[in-house]
Amino acid sequence: MGSKKCQVCDEAQSKYKCPNCFIPFCSLVCFKKHKEIPCGKPEPEPESEPVSKEKLAPAPALHVEKPIYVDEPGEAVNQSQLDSIASSSEILEAIRNKELQKLIYNLDSSLDAENELDKAMEKEEFRILSEKFAHPWRTLTLYPGYCSTCHPTYKEHDDLQSKR
Repeated sequence: MGSKKCQVCDEAQSKYKCPNCFIPFCSLVCFKKHKEIPCGKPEPEPESEPVSKEKLAPAPALHVEKPIYVDEPGEAVNQSQLDSIASSSEILEAIRNKELQKLIYNLDSSLDAENELDKAMEKEEFRILSEKFAHPWRTLTLYPGYCSTCHPTYKEHDDLQSKR
């Protein structure tokens, strides 16, 4: 990027800019001379056409694929389970909570996700939500239409576990 000429004396190369109007100047003498005339922040030039709502609409979020590491393959959920979770009215209602949104965002964008997960698990709302993901058989609304034989309720699951 090349230097601009001082717009006060129009002789030397500018080294500084006015903090108000950003006009380049070269020295204290030129700055004082410039300050004799009041200046202000430059206003942006008006656009020839009014800005439409389409232009103001936020850009869609970019989807970045992240590698997924699962300790045990049986812990991973399949696509139909993900679809059920995504369409669950309970989940959709829960994620309207601003605090939960912030926790999920911090967890998703963290370089130390394990530490962020530990922090998030300290919050009751997040623990309740994560239980719905971790143990889908406990929330029948996640999997409507499944029979209790294939996917027992929370109580039935605990009863089955105690018999083993």
